[in-house]
Amino acid sequence: MSAEKTENLSWIDKRFPLTETWRAHLSEYYAPKNLNFWSFFGSLAILTLVIQIVTGIWLAMSYKPDADLAFASVEYIMRDVDWGWVIRYMHSTGASAFFIVIYMHMFRGLLWGSYRKPRELLWIIGVVIYLVMMATAFFGYLLPWGQMSYWGAQVIVNLFAAVPGIGEDLSVWVRGDYVISDATLNRFFAFHFLLPFLLVGLVFMHIVALHHVGSNNPDGIEIKQGPKGNKWSDKAPADGIPFHPYYTVKDLMGVVVFLALFSVVMFFMPTFGGLFLEPPNFQPANPMQTPAHIAPVWYFTPFYAMLRAVPPMWDSQFPGVVVMFAAILILFVLPWLDRSPVKSMRYKGPIFKWATAIFAVSFVVLAWLGMQPVSDLYTLLAQIFTTLYFAYFLLMPIYSALDKTKPVPERVTS
Repeated sequence: MSAEKTENLSWIDKRFPLTETWRAHLSEYYAPKNLNFWSFFGSLAILTLVIQIVTGIWLAMSYKPDADLAFASVEYIMRDVDWGWVIRYMHSTGASAFFIVIYMHMFRGLLWGSYRKPRELLWIIGVVIYLVMMATAFFGYLLPWGQMSYWGAQVIVNLFAAVPGIGEDLSVWVRGDYVISDATLNRFFAFHFLLPFLLVGLVFMHIVALHHVGSNNPDGIEIKQGPKGNKWSDKAPADGIPFHPYYTVKDLMGVVVFLALFSVVMFFMPTFGGLFLEPPNFQPANPMQTPAHIAPVWYFTPFYAMLRAVPPMWDSQFPGVVVMFAAILILFVLPWLDRSPVKSMRYKGPIFKWATAIFAVSFVVLAWLGMQPVSDLYTLLAQIFTTLYFAYFLLMPIYSALDKTKPVPERVTS
């Protein structure tokens, strides 16, 4: 490095900890040496968040949050704005990609036991990120002002009316009117624009918490507590390697593969068979014409299926609303439900492995059921798989304590 660059860097470091931050979080942050492809999804989540924010800002420059102009402004973006169709499809594909990546990232946490001590707070921050993501997606769902956007938002907002005592006033407060209207569109646009910046702050907290306790690994072994001393530093853990350049290069390969798949979907199948962009959403919202089948976008459908699985009580859907929100909120207490002496699924017994497999299948089946029209058979299946979903958590203190585990090695395995 030249003397001039060194002097400039020294000037910055005296006023801002640039070099110290680089070392603490990249070049001298030691990650486990046995991370596999599951570790890609954390960095991909950050990439998709950046894509959503950048494309969202560009879309906002041409979008009109007005009930009379919103649908036409989306058509204007698609047809008349230079590269507007690319930006719109990048944003719509990115929304689904964001949830896919996050679901895989959370499932990785279940497999590796990344919610266990000392990462309880890290997990809780991650669940908060997930909740804010869902709120952001919900607020954005109405903005195209198409048929499914309008009626899907109508159904979801009306769930607030099921709350005993305050339901009607609460639903009016959320909508800003007695029906989904221009006032609703304006406030949803405002929240959809602001919440991603809250996500950035939460992601920052998530990364700080991660680097404070250290990254988990497929073995669930704490490398900070293992033997110290490696070829990079005598104080660094023997089973750790610098995040940069080793994992930055590895993550870059994951980014290349992800962007290749992302581009295939964006350019050749942006609607993805109606999952990412529903056919009714290419029709302007019509309050006088209800679609034959109303369903939220796919990443909400597991919880929508749970809502429909619970029968109404006293002509109120409130029990279903409670179950739907409980399915998300139960994630907060997961660190204290797992009583297994080991963290990683590699060393847990067959009961825990089967329980996790059934849980994963239940979530996927519920997602499919939430897209289907209501029928007695589908309702029965939704009730069965909702029960299995909650059984995974509620019975975990019992089966995790009884399950036979394998011995955990002292050092991480390759």
